[in-house]
Amino acid sequence: MNIKEFFHKTWQSMKEIWQKKTIQRSTRISYHILWNVLLFFITIGIVGGFFLAGLGAGYFASLVDNEEIQTEEQMASAIYNYEETSELYFADNVFLSEVSSDLLREQISLDKVSENVRNAVIATEDEYFNTHNGIVPKAIMRAVFQEVTNSATKSGGSTLTQQVIKNQILTNEVSFERKAKEMLLAMRLEQFFHKDEILEVYLNIVPFGRNSSGQNIAGIQTAAEGIFGVDAAELNLPQSAFIAGLPQSPSYYTPFLNGGGVKDEAGLQPGLNRMRSVLSRMLEAEYITKEEYQDAMEYDIVADFIPAEESILEQYPYLMQELKDRTIDILVEVLAEQDGYSKEELESSNILQEEYEIRANREIGQNGYKIHSTIDKEIYDVFQKVAKEYNNYGRDKLARNENTNKPIMIEDPETGEMVQLGDQPVQVGSVLIENKTGKILSFVGGRDFEVSQKNHATNVLRQNGSTMKPLAGYGPAMEMGEVQPGSVIADVERTYAQGYSPGNFSNRFYGLTPVREALYRSHNATAVAVFTKVNGSHIVSDYLAKMGFTSIAEEEGGYDSLVLGSPTNGVTIEENINAYATFGNMGSFVDGYMIDKIETKDGEVIFEQESEKVEVFSEQTSYLMIDMLRDVLTRGTGTAARANLTNKSVDWAGKTGTTNDYKDAWFVATNPNVTIGTWMGYDYKQRLDDGYSSRNNTFWARLVNAATEIRPELMAPSQNFESPGGIVSRSYCATSGLLVSDLCSKLGLVQSDIYNAKYVPSKRDYSLIKENYATIKDKVVLAGENTPEEFTDGDGVSFNPEWLNDMGYNNLANIKQLTAGKSGVWEDIKYPDENEVDNDGKAPNAPTSLNINNQKLNWKHSSSNDVVGYRIYRASDPDDSNFQRIGSTSDTSFTVPSSKAVYHIRAVDYFGQESSPSKVIVKGDFSEPEPKPKPEPEPEPEPDKDSDKDNKKSNKNSDDSSSNNDKNNNNDGNENSNSNNNNDDDNSNNNPEPEPKPNPDDE
Repeated sequence: MNIKEFFHKTWQSMKEIWQKKTIQRSTRISYHILWNVLLFFITIGIVGGFFLAGLGAGYFASLVDNEEIQTEEQMASAIYNYEETSELYFADNVFLSEVSSDLLREQISLDKVSENVRNAVIATEDEYFNTHNGIVPKAIMRAVFQEVTNSATKSGGSTLTQQVIKNQILTNEVSFERKAKEMLLAMRLEQFFHKDEILEVYLNIVPFGRNSSGQNIAGIQTAAEGIFGVDAAELNLPQSAFIAGLPQSPSYYTPFLNGGGVKDEAGLQPGLNRMRSVLSRMLEAEYITKEEYQDAMEYDIVADFIPAEESILEQYPYLMQELKDRTIDILVEVLAEQDGYSKEELESSNILQEEYEIRANREIGQNGYKIHSTIDKEIYDVFQKVAKEYNNYGRDKLARNENTNKPIMIEDPETGEMVQLGDQPVQVGSVLIENKTGKILSFVGGRDFEVSQKNHATNVLRQNGSTMKPLAGYGPAMEMGEVQPGSVIADVERTYAQGYSPGNFSNRFYGLTPVREALYRSHNATAVAVFTKVNGSHIVSDYLAKMGFTSIAEEEGGYDSLVLGSPTNGVTIEENINAYATFGNMGSFVDGYMIDKIETKDGEVIFEQESEKVEVFSEQTSYLMIDMLRDVLTRGTGTAARANLTNKSVDWAGKTGTTNDYKDAWFVATNPNVTIGTWMGYDYKQRLDDGYSSRNNTFWARLVNAATEIRPELMAPSQNFESPGGIVSRSYCATSGLLVSDLCSKLGLVQSDIYNAKYVPSKRDYSLIKENYATIKDKVVLAGENTPEEFTDGDGVSFNPEWLNDMGYNNLANIKQLTAGKSGVWEDIKYPDENEVDNDGKAPNAPTSLNINNQKLNWKHSSSNDVVGYRIYRASDPDDSNFQRIGSTSDTSFTVPSSKAVYHIRAVDYFGQESSPSKVIVKGDFSEPEPKPKPEPEPEPEPDKDSDKDNKKSNKNSDDSSSNNDKNNNNDGNENSNSNNNNDDDNSNNNPEPEPKPNPDDE
């Protein structure tokens, strides 16, 4: 079959099928089915669309249900509210600056803005601005879709109108409710205002990054002046495109650094790329021609950036920021209260807090408040001068992580790369507070704001070391009657809960020490012992919280180390100094403050500080503490501070402090008018170099001297702290702190101090007793009935076993630490053994290893356990068995005469029994010399009567002399031995360990 026949047959078959109408019937059935299905889904889609639209409309209505419908006048007032910038003042109405000098803004009308700017902003920020009615639905749907799908690309859905609403009426809160209100208000705004009016508002409020001085700027006129040094009307095309691109990310695209000056090439690149993007959009929207576009792209915009200029913020960076922050905190509460919210509701809601912080920021920038501070301008200025010129801070150190010791790495804000931070200086902080009012008159926030923007005076938390001892330890203990300045506490090694065993700075202990001395010498062991007496679990709530400490958890009162100044989170310098002002204010805490008054532009006072006193300590406790803290400056760890004062007659009372590993150095002091403190340390908590305490004390004195020159009546009051009623003076025994006994007086251990009359000691001292003692292997025991008197001390003094037991000192690991480092009569006080001496009925064993070195006999102790001493016996020669006792001693050595003799030693026990003699030791050479040959006799002369008479007299004298020498030799043994023993005792008594000098804080 050929091809032609094949196609013919195929065509005939298809024709027959078509004529039978089989295909038509099948197609018609399928068509009807598909069409009905499609109609069904279209119907469902339309119904569903209306349903969803209804739901959306209902949801939208619910979101804006509570939004008050604003009138044209209300909206005009809100969107044009950017003219009145608030003002800051020093004390006494001395003008400081506009509060928003860190956000400069100058109003300008639209007709004074370059057309290039207007076109660039519209092309970049809102291409449908001239045609929409406030919102662009498809842009909103696109933004919602991107949000729901979590798209990486976010195009945004806000028109210029919506941005005006967000910035001037609503907040920046991210929520559907805020967005719905924004859309509703944007459409309403479009009903009342022309497009040019809305654009003018936008150009006056939008932020444009930083100016050449590093200040934040808003408004087109401020941007034109601060970036290019021209008016907004003079901006050329590339300048307009560059500025129009800034609002999308002002801090990223700005050409200037935070501290002022132009960024490097890499830092400028994002802003230049953004400018090119703006030019492209202007070309697409046909605002510019291709030729204008090319010229603008080739324009050297970098050459137009103006050089850096100094601003008021650079002169007072710490102060400006601190005053603004405190004002915002106040306004947050004021605005919330006006809206009916309590302080508790505000603090418990992060959403409310954020909303009112935004509103407070807006109020400061718009409502023209006059904010009056407590800062004394002259003192503040001189404080900054002293801090800048002080040349003894110590060396810079590489910033390291305190846990890993690795160098600190930070992100470069310009490049985004991680770089090593480098060397960091010792930082400093100080606060000066008026005691009675709580006014903060001045402060030092740091050495250089460009190096560290942390305000070390108010916002940095550090451990406060030994400055905590009066606040958490001695102050509460005196208030509760547990101790007084004359109380005696054992500065000894003790182990507390969890094995905590505090030591002193000097790595030694000081024994029985009055509280006054322990404080001015800053002993750690004593402070912890006092803290445990007051059950520190309530110290935080009853004392520290009342004195303004906000970061110390209540449970930290259970940590014994808290009294040494180791709170977990630390405290601020302001808090620590404010707490010390409690003592200066005679026990009443007044919270420090820096904002005195806030008034509106119309003079209405919306806030005025009202100081409230909180009684923490009684006047008596405060005065006692002040009196002890005076000693810190006169003979304790703060002498360097007083030594550097120009006016040493001022009644200062203060305390030094250092922390673990010497990471912080503190000195805080108060006088009848003011309290001032200083702190030094590295931001990253490296160890301070030697001399840190003296450096800080001297810096404190420099600040005081400088302020005294300006305000002598404030800083150097002529009056001293006055003693309140109820303070008495009493004598006490230095061993116990109890009233003086006759024995204590006889020993010369009487001291005196002042007391709260309510807590004067009422008990007579019983810490010392006088008895007859003997010593057995360094243990002091009461002499027995048969104990030889030669080995006892009839005038001996010891600690009373009853007193030791009452004080718990018998439980000490080393009870002899009670007299550690003490000299004079303290060395004669014994520690009696309460155990009775057992009588075994046997004579003691003889001493061993007797030897002689020059004139000194030495031996080893008897092995018997009840020996109280040794007797020394002497014979004239080895053949002489008649040994005579020449002395006795409790030691194992004895000095003998230089003459030849033979010796042995006998041990004597507690019950008077004597041992057998030790081995004999011979001193000198007793061997007989060889006889010399006799000389031949000479002829005798004739006798002469006178000569014979003289010879007889000479022989007699010779015999007498020999007899006397023998007698003297016999006597020398006792006299010399007694003399030498006395000399040994004198040497031990006359060479006491020197009294330790005041040392840096014991931490």
